[in-house]
Amino acid sequence: MKKLNEQELEQFIHSTLRSLPARRAPRSLESRVLAALEQQAMIPWYHKSWSYWPQAVRAAFLVLATGVSGGVMAAFYLGLNTVEQSGLAAQAGERLGLFTSIYHVGAWIFNLGAQIVGSIPPLWLYGGAAFVALMYATFFGLGAAAYRSLYRSNN
Repeated sequence: MKKLNEQELEQFIHSTLRSLPARRAPRSLESRVLAALEQQAMIPWYHKSWSYWPQAVRAAFLVLATGVSGGVMAAFYLGLNTVEQSGLAAQAGERLGLFTSIYHVGAWIFNLGAQIVGSIPPLWLYGGAAFVALMYATFFGLGAAAYRSLYRSNN
């Protein structure tokens, strides 16, 4: 067989595939597809996604949701205006004291780490970063060599 260039190969493959007979679908496929379509059509609109809802229902839902959200915000605003805020702040401070302590411990650890890293000369930091990058590249190369020698030679 002569060596074909890219266009001739493409034409050869195309003509070969066109000469193949069409595959027939399974006999039960049509009935299964029609049953699935019927089942989808029987699902009520309120069980489908938002895009399948009627326009009037979508509009009513948006109006209702906006009204409820506004009512809840107004109720919280009016409710907070009647509460004595200094007593509320004192109670919240008592109940959240553990979280405040955890925050202060975390801030202390962060400041300590910043001081320690700040006391290391920059040349050492750059050297350490270069060493880590060199070790990463070394282990990557060793892994690739092990893969080629152990796995590829067995296949």
